[in-house]
Amino acid sequence: MVDIGLKTMETTSFGYKKLRIWEQARELVVEIHSMTLSSLPKFEMYEEGSQIRRSIKSVKSNIGEGYGRRRHKAEYVRFLDFSYASTLETIDHLETLVETESLRDNDLFTSLHERLTQLSKSIYLFTRSVESHHNEER
Repeated sequence: MVDIGLKTMETTSFGYKKLRIWEQARELVVEIHSMTLSSLPKFEMYEEGSQIRRSIKSVKSNIGEGYGRRRHKAEYVRFLDFSYASTLETIDHLETLVETESLRDNDLFTSLHERLTQLSKSIYLFTRSVESHHNEER
C-alpha cells in the first residue's frame, strides 16, 4: 500500500482502474514480472525477461494514459491502439522464451498465452466500442 496523503492507493478510485482490460493487464504485469524472476535462467532476466516486463507494463500504462485523454476520442483510441500493440509484443516475447527453451514450464506458458490472447481481444473490442460509442462529455 502506497501512502499518497489522506488516501491510499487502495481507496483512491481512478476511473481507468474500473476497466476490466486494465485489471486484466494489471494481473498479467504481476504474473509476468514474477515469472521472469523465478522461471527463467539468470541471463534471460536481463535480455528477453526485461523486454517482456517492459511490454506488459506498457499495456497497462497506455490504458491508463488513454483514459486520461478520453475527452478526445482520437487520443483515447490512439493509446488503446498502443496498448493492443504492446499486448501483441508481449505475446511475441513469451513465444520467443519458449522457442529458445528459456521458459520450460508449458503450463505457465499456456496459461499466460491464453490470458494475453484474451486481453488482446478485449482491448480490440473495447477500442472498437470507443470508436463507435464514445461520448466526449463523459
